[in-house]
Amino acid sequence: MTLRQVAFDIETTGFNADDVVTVVGFAVPLGVRVFVNTGGRAAPDIGEVGGDVVVKVTTHSSEPGLLTAVAGFVEERFRDADVLLVAYNGERWRGGFDLPFLRTRFARLDIAWPFTDVPYADVMPLVTKRFNTTVDGDEHGDLDTAYDVLCDGTYGELDPFTESAEAVTAFENEEFAALAAHNVADVLRTRELGRLAEQYCSKSEFNVKSLTPTRSTQ
Repeated sequence: MTLRQVAFDIETTGFNADDVVTVVGFAVPLGVRVFVNTGGRAAPDIGEVGGDVVVKVTTHSSEPGLLTAVAGFVEERFRDADVLLVAYNGERWRGGFDLPFLRTRFARLDIAWPFTDVPYADVMPLVTKRFNTTVDGDEHGDLDTAYDVLCDGTYGELDPFTESAEAVTAFENEEFAALAAHNVADVLRTRELGRLAEQYCSKSEFNVKSLTPTRSTQ
């Protein structure tokens, strides 16, 4: 049985344990589902942020509201489904960002971990170890460069930022449409690299792991 990949990516206000999640996005079969935290500020209609890709965006006034909505989405769409959650540097053997950050925020806010019974694989080790992403003599393992080297690069045109750090400034400046567009671009880039790995790498190299906690609090 082949699991259907669902790529995801998050945006945050920084790297510290007390920073907050501002965006969570998932590439689902019919498009991209994006959750945006407005930090209690008014959010205009975000409108078209995915070009020809169907994107559904909902805004939430707080991080707890966003994470609760994400948990409901995961429960509805992923449980008992043949889904493989994937991310780029989401969580690897030695490092990763998205999943450790999410665990901390769910724990700090006392919200139940939603990814029970959801298998996960990281795309970054597949790309950096099984493909050549050397440009001008230098190896590049970042998402943007790997995608541009190995894929057609068109999803990069959706990204309004040149550096990921601009996502922090966009949240501070209430530029929620730009923030959502950046997340959509990253989710779609991750999805394409995951699909490429499926075409050229064996199943065993995906190193699928369980995200189910040892003890359930429910």
